[in-house]
Amino acid sequence: MPMTQIIDIDIRGQICPSCLLLTLKELNTNGAAIRAGSTEVVVVTDDRQATATIPATADRMGFNTEVTRVDAGYRIRVFGKT
Repeated sequence: MPMTQIIDIDIRGQICPSCLLLTLKELNTNGAAIRAGSTEVVVVTDDRQATATIPATADRMGFNTEVTRVDAGYRIRVFGKT
C-alpha cells in the first residue's frame, strides 16, 4: 500500500480568515493529489472558527474532513472523497 503524504499546517495563534487562506493555498496547490488519495492536509489550530470555515470550504471543494479536539486546540484532517 503506497504511503500517503501528509502536509502539516500548524497555524496556532492565527485567526480566520488567515487560517482559511493558508489552508486554501495548500488545497489548491495539492488538490489533485488529495483527491487521488495520495496526499492529506492536517491543520492544527487553536481558532475555533477555523473548525467551521475550513471543513465547510473543503467540503464545497469536494474533499472530506475530520475535526478532532487536541490539547489546547483542534486537528482538522482534509482528505479525498472515498
